[in-house]
Amino acid sequence: MTKQKISLGLDLSTQSISSILVDIDSREVIFQHSLNYQKDVRLKKYGIYGQDYILPPKSEGEANQPPKMFLAALEAMFADMKLAGLPMRDIVVCNISAQQHSHAYMSHRAHTIFARLNIPGNIGANLVAILEGSLALNVIPTWMTSNTIKQADSIRNFVGGQERMIQLSGSNSPARFTGAIIRKIAEQFPEAYQETEHIHLLSSLIPAILTGNSRTPMDFGNACGMSMMDYSGKDWSVRLIKAVADGLPGGESALRKKLLPIVSPYTIVGRIATFFIEKYGFSPDCRIIAGSGDNPQSKVLVAGNLLSLGTSIVNMIPTDGKKLDTNGFVNAMYDGIGRPFIFGGRTNGALVWDQLRTTYGMKEEEYEPAEKALRETPIGNYIVFWQPRDESFPISSRYEITRINHSPPALGSDYSGLVESTLAIVHHYSKVFAKESFEPLYVTGGASNSPEIVRRIAAIWNRPVIRIEQTGAALGAAIAGAYTFLRSITGKEVKVEEISKNLLKKSAPVNPMPDDITAYHGAGGYLEKLAPIEDKITKSHPLFTKQSI
Repeated sequence: MTKQKISLGLDLSTQSISSILVDIDSREVIFQHSLNYQKDVRLKKYGIYGQDYILPPKSEGEANQPPKMFLAALEAMFADMKLAGLPMRDIVVCNISAQQHSHAYMSHRAHTIFARLNIPGNIGANLVAILEGSLALNVIPTWMTSNTIKQADSIRNFVGGQERMIQLSGSNSPARFTGAIIRKIAEQFPEAYQETEHIHLLSSLIPAILTGNSRTPMDFGNACGMSMMDYSGKDWSVRLIKAVADGLPGGESALRKKLLPIVSPYTIVGRIATFFIEKYGFSPDCRIIAGSGDNPQSKVLVAGNLLSLGTSIVNMIPTDGKKLDTNGFVNAMYDGIGRPFIFGGRTNGALVWDQLRTTYGMKEEEYEPAEKALRETPIGNYIVFWQPRDESFPISSRYEITRINHSPPALGSDYSGLVESTLAIVHHYSKVFAKESFEPLYVTGGASNSPEIVRRIAAIWNRPVIRIEQTGAALGAAIAGAYTFLRSITGKEVKVEEISKNLLKKSAPVNPMPDDITAYHGAGGYLEKLAPIEDKITKSHPLFTKQSI
């Protein structure tokens, strides 16, 4: 029997670890699986809590997750795959997706400790035990960290202000980007910072574990989200490193030594470590890819515009790599196969919609009452704002639920008002970098399962909407892995669309309804009413500088 060639895509998100296995030759998904950190009995013991899936914060704006949870999640996934009888030795390539900006501080002992993964005979141990002592800081600061406004401002000012920051990095020094968090960590925990040999993004830490090499490089797609990379040069920027390191122990030279080399997201960084071969049955020839962030890997799936309705809501649009937004609303990135795109990411996204549903007594996965409320509530009638966390798209402070034009509270008016205002705000601030288009808008994420939400997206964007399956980042990683494998064995360029066209499940287009378009876009309609209210809230933030919309 002919041996299969399988690409494994792994996604470590805020709430879960997901895997997808793709048969490279037949272009078929042969397995997919997800484990929720709070629901899986093997993972829920690590101390995260609440809807944000973070450790209890010790100060306002802190948002950390436990490194041991990710190690246990990786093993739990591999154990389930082995138990399911999957052909582990047929996995020829493994590629990673992970939440952007989240990162780890590796100790000076890390390289020696990671090398244990390539010593035979560790089959009775686990990753948590084997890698004990490899971290200088025993938390993973996540993308939700928001107590770094001062540090982000310092980086921006050091390089000469907003325009210069954007020219260098492609972004306007967002508070949630890794560089600002590194400054905060170094100020709070100078001993841990000095003990740090290397700083890994979560997306590069997992390949480092899989290869048993703590010095595995990181990719330029995810490094865009660090405020330290020269966007056009795809390498570390001396000026930006100086900005992040200004006043920190050891200054620029110390920080530069902590940064790993930058490579393309489709670089093969090594073969899988002995530990995984012996314990889970992987082939010694399984290639490990550099990997990238969840947004870059999701963007692999489509060449056009992609709206991701996840914990945060991200609007991704392809570019030529030269287009930057000098207003500072959006960020320039590269996807998991190196193609440039720009995106606006609204922190208070679908997770806040879920929080609102729970205030009306709905369980976490109980959606029908809210869907029924959307069906029965007239479109474009209610405006509701709620930002439990500081917002980055556009920059604005957190505030409690605010009903602009209705009372008392009711599920229909509150839920429709919050969903519509969130989508309309993303549309409004995306206009600085998105051309009017009637090409399909691709939508993914759990909330895309709601016909009523998709209906509203079609009308607000005034274009057809095509829903693609939720397993976006893991599938994107698997497709990018197959792309890399085929390039490596043929030595030729590969069209990623040829790989993805049979793998990507798409819905029929949902076209906007004429009456809905009028409700949003007509004179005196929803978008016209919303814009001045949102602008007023945004302008009240001390860091917001508005040039043009």
